[in-house]
Amino acid sequence: MAASGPTPHGTGFPAEGRCGYYVEKKKRFCRMVVAAGKRFCGEHAGAAEEENARKRILCPLDPKHTVYEDQLAKHLKKCNSREKPKPDFFIQDINAGLKDETEIPEQLVPISFLSEEQMGNLIKKLRKASEGLNSTLKDQIMSHPALHDALNDPKNGDSATKHLKQQASILGNIEKLKLLGPRRCFVEFGAGKGKLSHWVDIALKDAEKVHFILVEKVTTRFKVDGKHRKKNSVFERLQIDIQHLCLNKIPLLSKEKLPVVGIGKHLCGVATDLALRCLVETYAASCEERNEEPLAKRVKNDKTEKEINTLAKEGNEKNIPEKWTPVAGIVIALCCHHRCDWRHYVGKEYFRALGLGAVEFHYFQRMSSWATCGMQKTSLEASNISTKRKDKQNDGSEEHDDGGYRITDDSTESLPGFLTVEEKKKIGHLCKLLIDQGRINYLQQKGFNPALQYYTDPLVSLENVLLTALPNHSSSPETTA
Repeated sequence: MAASGPTPHGTGFPAEGRCGYYVEKKKRFCRMVVAAGKRFCGEHAGAAEEENARKRILCPLDPKHTVYEDQLAKHLKKCNSREKPKPDFFIQDINAGLKDETEIPEQLVPISFLSEEQMGNLIKKLRKASEGLNSTLKDQIMSHPALHDALNDPKNGDSATKHLKQQASILGNIEKLKLLGPRRCFVEFGAGKGKLSHWVDIALKDAEKVHFILVEKVTTRFKVDGKHRKKNSVFERLQIDIQHLCLNKIPLLSKEKLPVVGIGKHLCGVATDLALRCLVETYAASCEERNEEPLAKRVKNDKTEKEINTLAKEGNEKNIPEKWTPVAGIVIALCCHHRCDWRHYVGKEYFRALGLGAVEFHYFQRMSSWATCGMQKTSLEASNISTKRKDKQNDGSEEHDDGGYRITDDSTESLPGFLTVEEKKKIGHLCKLLIDQGRINYLQQKGFNPALQYYTDPLVSLENVLLTALPNHSSSPETTA
């Protein structure tokens, strides 16, 4: 056990007022502040002879830290990992799928354990289910003046530039759909630092009655929420899993009754399905059942012709949809289909209509990662040499393709082990497309006009597909899938 004072490692003495425990792994003394008259911090007090009488144990709520055994009861009342009171908008599993559909047969094995015949059958089912789907999505790579200065900042690194390009394109698509306007609430799912809402707020300038709800289930550092102090916009951050979020119970929405615009940048797998259900089932459906007319619709209907003309002159009226609904629109950049979950997936009916179920979905979601895992083409492939097993040796490096592919009927009889890198990429893209098509079908059934499009170059992000949706009665340019 390490001790305080000089050490054989030549590290000298601990800093004044700091713990005297020498951390062998880090080759330095612990830097925690000690209590007056003590030589060791609470975590390392066991190392001191005078502290041996008091035993420290792992915290049952979070084993990453320890606590005195005789103070456990007191600690549990104030531990940061303790279960905190649930807010009103927390309703257990409100956006989850039915529990009786969570069962997946136990015999499911990793893809690498499947026989060549089993893998071949899966690929045949995928290609049959994908027949007729338009796999060449339309390019909607856009930008917005609000990000012009940020995009041209010479201090930007490659990573910052890529994120800004994506945010600019998402913002441009939001504007194209006439969703970028006053008197509405933007709900950013998987908000992280909140930068997408940040740019939406900047683009709206002084638009009236704009609210932002940022949903993130984990604590986030370096948030940008605090930078917004405009009197016309309100930022509210909710630390909650989308699975349990009931928008109807959020005071801001229940009071203001503003139309909601659901947005998100790279909303991982299952989170997309949870967000869609949260918007179009939990929120929109319940509002319609109660015949609640959004406040913004009433405001517009009550406007005199003079007031409407004034708004038009200010450039705001052009972005107000002709008819309001609880959910005015959805704009979500999709991501990580391999992290989808059958229970939460909104496209189960679509899969079942194709004769597919939980088993096929499980393997398709795993195979979807082939589209973005960065498998590198080899010179043998470029020459169409038949010794294709060597392709499997090249899975470690990253290569960006052009993001486009085409479904063909010339299905190769090659066994999965002989699939080329390009064939694997096409299969991965088909898996993503099929999963997304289930989401499209779901939104159509719920009265929305959805679409999929490329919103950024694959060199910027391999996850470059944007899902948009507007209510069927909204006037929107080019919203066909």
